[in-house]
Amino acid sequence: MRFAAKATTATLMLLASATSAQVQCWTTKDGKRQCGDTPPPGVKTTTYGSNAPAAPPPAPADASGKAAAKKPPADPEQEFKKRQADATKAREKEQQSEADAKAKADNCDRARNALRILESGQRISRVDKEGERYYLEDKEIEAETQRARDNVARNCS
Repeated sequence: MRFAAKATTATLMLLASATSAQVQCWTTKDGKRQCGDTPPPGVKTTTYGSNAPAAPPPAPADASGKAAAKKPPADPEQEFKKRQADATKAREKEQQSEADAKAKADNCDRARNALRILESGQRISRVDKEGERYYLEDKEIEAETQRARDNVARNCS
């Protein structure tokens, strides 16, 4: 019984490999891709479903007539890791630019607030090293106002 099953399996495998058809694909004059078992004469075809490995195409010759050196196929794993690293770098760059934009907006708000306070006409006080409060004079207020305008121009543009 085992012998009959093995013989049947072997026979079916031989029949299946003998009946496998080759499919050839080519590009028409219209630029469309067509596939079939018999291509029209004079077209370049690609064969699919062949049991035998296809012969590699001849290496293109450079200007000196020598065959050009083929570049080995890239490792898909390396390409995947490179794409992941590039995506990570792009995300980090985007996050950094968002953080910079947020910091610039915060600095702009602070500079505008300081300028508004200085231009309000109220008395401005500061605390010295000993912890005592003193009021700014008109010249000091003008200097502080000019610095605040410079900060607004630098951070809010």
